[in-house]
Amino acid sequence: MPGPSATRVPAGPARPATPHAVARWCAEQGWPVHPLASGRKTPAGNCAACKDQHHQPADCACLPAGRPCHGFHAATTNAARIDAWWSRTPSWGVGVACGGADLIVVDIDAHSAPVPDRNRLLPGIAIHDSVDLDGLASGFDTLALLAALRRQPSPADDDSTLRVRTPSGGLHIWYRNPHPATRFRCSTGSSSKAALAWQVDVRADGGYIVAPTTRTAQGTYLREGPTRLPAPLPEWLGEELVRTGHVIQRPPVRPKSEVPRARRPRTAAGGQRVLDPLLLEVAECAATREGAAFTEKLNKAAYTAGGLTAAGHLDERTARTQLLEAAEAARPWQSARNERIVDDALAAGAARPLHLQGRS
Repeated sequence: MPGPSATRVPAGPARPATPHAVARWCAEQGWPVHPLASGRKTPAGNCAACKDQHHQPADCACLPAGRPCHGFHAATTNAARIDAWWSRTPSWGVGVACGGADLIVVDIDAHSAPVPDRNRLLPGIAIHDSVDLDGLASGFDTLALLAALRRQPSPADDDSTLRVRTPSGGLHIWYRNPHPATRFRCSTGSSSKAALAWQVDVRADGGYIVAPTTRTAQGTYLREGPTRLPAPLPEWLGEELVRTGHVIQRPPVRPKSEVPRARRPRTAAGGQRVLDPLLLEVAECAATREGAAFTEKLNKAAYTAGGLTAAGHLDERTARTQLLEAAEAARPWQSARNERIVDDALAAGAARPLHLQGRS
């Protein structure tokens, strides 16, 4: 586990970290933890009363009392509670509640299983017959294929973030959610509703992940590589999660009065009147996850702004700020892509000055 902190996690093969120390360290990072059954990767069992009642976690009297029932619903960062749990049962493993920790973990499986048809490997992406799939056998291969199609390195090779090797030969790639107001759901690679790739699961809100150093009957979850903390989720990977239906909650649409009109140059009222409705269309895309034509609307607004700035009807810096603010209100998880769209369209529009009576 990661190094220096108030709670020291013993390092080196001679003194492996205890589950108690790992749980304390995780809590100090702001990650809620809960016990896993001794020698297993599943949560510790509920108390007898909860087993008999079959009630919902929200109705459970154990959770307010600090008893570890209902798995990740009991997760906490409370040091006293953690001390009590692991002092009573030192062999319990450590689970981290992904939602409470603002974590998104890509879980790559390497199970032996029949490979499905090529059109079921990457949901929503048709893989052309010219792509050679010989040797494809696991989630490592499908994730690498997805990354290659997006001209990105595979997350499995991302040594800038915490990665954990599983006893079965899989890999957990831990990322921090850079836009906590946007929430993502868990999924399995075989799901017909939301899936990133075949044999690639996603752990996020409503799920948990096994902390490194946890020991099970099959083996130990071991950190791989030099990095000890999660890096921010890459923009392109966030876009893929959006595309594949993993978003469950986004920031609310800002009131119309907050669409950046306050920055309007007093000398450019005419140009601003042209741009304002386009900015509003971009910002209102926040109400629709898919099918809002967000890219087209942002491109149109930026292209128009480029023409207006070239003709002297708008200040370029002010227009760019307005465009990025509207884009961020609608798609905060893809800031880098928003900037590319805005800058490219501004430059294209500037090549054709837009006078209020028409382009020159």
